[in-house]
Amino acid sequence: MDNLLLKSNSLIDAVVAVTDSALPRASSIASQLNLPVSSASTKANQLLVDTDGLSLSIPDIGKAISIDFSVGKYDHRRKFGGGRGQPLAKAIGLKKGLSPRVIDATAGFARDAFVIASLGCEVRMVEQNFLLCLLIDDAINKHVDDDELAVILNRMRIKNHNAIDYLKTLTEPAEVIYMDPMYPGRDKSALVKKEMQLLHQLIGPDTDSEELLAVAREIALKRVVVKRPKGADFVGDKKPNVSIESKNTRYDVYVTTLD
Repeated sequence: MDNLLLKSNSLIDAVVAVTDSALPRASSIASQLNLPVSSASTKANQLLVDTDGLSLSIPDIGKAISIDFSVGKYDHRRKFGGGRGQPLAKAIGLKKGLSPRVIDATAGFARDAFVIASLGCEVRMVEQNFLLCLLIDDAINKHVDDDELAVILNRMRIKNHNAIDYLKTLTEPAEVIYMDPMYPGRDKSALVKKEMQLLHQLIGPDTDSEELLAVAREIALKRVVVKRPKGADFVGDKKPNVSIESKNTRYDVYVTTLD
């Protein structure tokens, strides 16, 4: 993980070594977060460190949540998401023989970043929340037996930083900047999902998407892509050059130069 902002996170009370062999890593992470290493508890918010990887245990949410690109929704989208013909691929400008470099400025659980990388693009992810960065970095660096998956993960990098500050100091611009701001209108439906509950707790409400879009449009070499729920307002009421829609999602494309 590049240039971590080593800081505590108020959501987590302690770090837990699930096995004895995981204790050295748990101690190192706890030191970074300025948190104690403790025994597992069903009442405390904890970061669990196991030989298989990291997970967040939040009693109010339920099951521990981790990131594993080899299973579940990640694996399904890689294999059955529609390849280069899917709306996301069209939005970021994938063409035959062309795989643009992408910055995902709002990494979250890295779902879209993983899809973009699986389509052949180098993806630099930016995420302000340190715990999410730990989960993503852990998932990227897990040993995998699938050679194709290993190639995809090698295209992904995560940076723990504020996206606006990162873009303003960027020395290696990307052709495409991608952003998926937190959308308040999702609360009634998506908050029933455990991962979205956790994401809201970790990231909080969107307060700077309009500024992020403005900065991104100045930096991106070719386009900025903003993911929105279908029917949502444009970020900052800025009308895109084109919108590409799927069943429940809209990708607003702001062209910064002629492709």
